Amino acid sequence: MPAATLNLEELPPAGLLRRLMAMIYDGLLVLAIVLTTTGLANLFAPRPELAPDATTASLEGMQTVTGPLLSSALFIEIFVFFAFFWVRYGRTLGMQAWRLRVQDAEGHNITLLAALKRYLVAYPSLLAFGLGYWVMLLDPMKRSWSDRASGTRVVLHHPS
Repeated sequence: MPAATLNLEELPPAGLLRRLMAMIYDGLLVLAIVLTTTGLANLFAPRPELAPDATTASLEGMQTVTGPLLSSALFIEIFVFFAFFWVRYGRTLGMQAWRLRVQDAEGHNITLLAALKRYLVAYPSLLAFGLGYWVMLLDPMKRSWSDRASGTRVVLHHPS
């Protein structure tokens, strides 16, 4: 694990706009992961049957891989993406671009359990029309629901 950075009290909390921009950046990376995984899964799906005149493929006969198995695989795969970056580096690629870092109260990278809590709480935070992130505007420490649930904070990080 990399050495600790400055204490949380010494780093200013990240604002909502920076965090949203990092989320958009990371969302594009997650979209690429989802499209790649779904595309690869569909490579093994049954092929479309030929139309009755045998000149064009019938889209009605085409089956794609969907359902709970693919959804579960994507859910886990996206968690692995975020957990890897949060636990190992303290930041995702989007967070790095916007000079953000997620860390625990001592300024260390977060644990796998904290990453899981952040990830699981992010879904209801977004599904509630972003309320889990809008609450940052009322919190003096600029904490989201994910921050509170996992005991972490996202701070503005100026690399030395």
